[in-house]
Amino acid sequence: MDKTKICITTLEYPPDIGGVGESVDRISQMLINSGYEVHVAVFRSKQRLVSDETRRRASCTTTLQDGVFVHRIKSAVRNHTTEIQDFFNDVYFQLKCLHQKHSFNLFHAFFMNETGYVTTLLARENDIPVINSVRGSDLHKHIFNPKNHAQIAWILENSAWVTFVSRELLTRASVITPSVKLKSSAFWNSIAPINFEQFPTPSLVKELPGIVIGSSGRFRDKKGIEFLLDACAQLGKELDLTLLLIGDFVEKEREYWQQQIQQSEIGHRLCITGITSRQEALAYLPHLDIFAIPSLHDGCPNTLLEAMLASRAIIGTRVDAIAEIIEDNVDGLLVNPGSTEELTAALRYLATQPELRQKLGAGAKTKVTQQLALSVEYQNWMNVYQRALATSESVLLGEISLV
Repeated sequence: MDKTKICITTLEYPPDIGGVGESVDRISQMLINSGYEVHVAVFRSKQRLVSDETRRRASCTTTLQDGVFVHRIKSAVRNHTTEIQDFFNDVYFQLKCLHQKHSFNLFHAFFMNETGYVTTLLARENDIPVINSVRGSDLHKHIFNPKNHAQIAWILENSAWVTFVSRELLTRASVITPSVKLKSSAFWNSIAPINFEQFPTPSLVKELPGIVIGSSGRFRDKKGIEFLLDACAQLGKELDLTLLLIGDFVEKEREYWQQQIQQSEIGHRLCITGITSRQEALAYLPHLDIFAIPSLHDGCPNTLLEAMLASRAIIGTRVDAIAEIIEDNVDGLLVNPGSTEELTAALRYLATQPELRQKLGAGAKTKVTQQLALSVEYQNWMNVYQRALATSESVLLGEISLV
């Protein structure tokens, strides 16, 4: 009997760095272990832009990666500026060729912008069910571009099923397209157990004086790092501390962040590692006294789950899955986003309470190992795929499932 074939479209996939890529890889392995044949098509519009005189035809390169057929699609570069419609036209053609070759039974797009529209269009034209997974910025940021609103509404309307990583995202989608309530699920990411003792201590750890406050990731507008800079600069006048940023700022915002660092007057108390491997980033976590994630919006960030596994005392903001996962004063502290005052107070409180830090860290590890285990996410995804595959119609009636 032929295996059911699933085609996942995504902006990134390992070895690409990014939380979406990690999630797609994790889910792909779940599907393979359940007997599905999994194809992943990777494409991103920024790849259409080149800084030199490079010209190329559109292409699709296929490799077998840990049992997954990975198709990396590149659009053509025919002149100095590739228009966005030309990019999507090339991607659509390559996806169509893949479908003609493999006869997929279901499409699944991660992140509605870029992947969602072209994937849903192809699926609907071929009477194949399509799942769209909202990750965060697609509804928190890109929805504010008027050009995207109608497209996002169309994707939501024409999906067989829609998944969200937080209830807040589902609520917003329901405002845009009310019918999405009848064909959606909201559940968190999961994370595999991590043995932090296997990682060598980074040499930089020895150079971090005082209470070490850390955050990790690719720092950009949504992360709220400017408020963390101000809070640590202010608190540094009272306590010996170091703010360790594990990662770096995205290149397009670098000048802004350099300005914010100068204006905060945090000075020598700030340490930035620069881009690291995931293993090196994880190796820093056990050496933090406090993990801060002051996001303005953030879906369900993997960095939060990693810090929980490392038993860190966490300060997060009341946004998205951060506020749903962290219970205030039980397994972390919660503050309102964009509030330097609340963040400073929370940092001061934890910095002077080592026993509380230990208690919150233990609570965080217990929660993440029980409620965000791979087995929980696996069952959620199996339910979604079974519902979507049960029909070739674009609307599947059901109940909202919240975890």
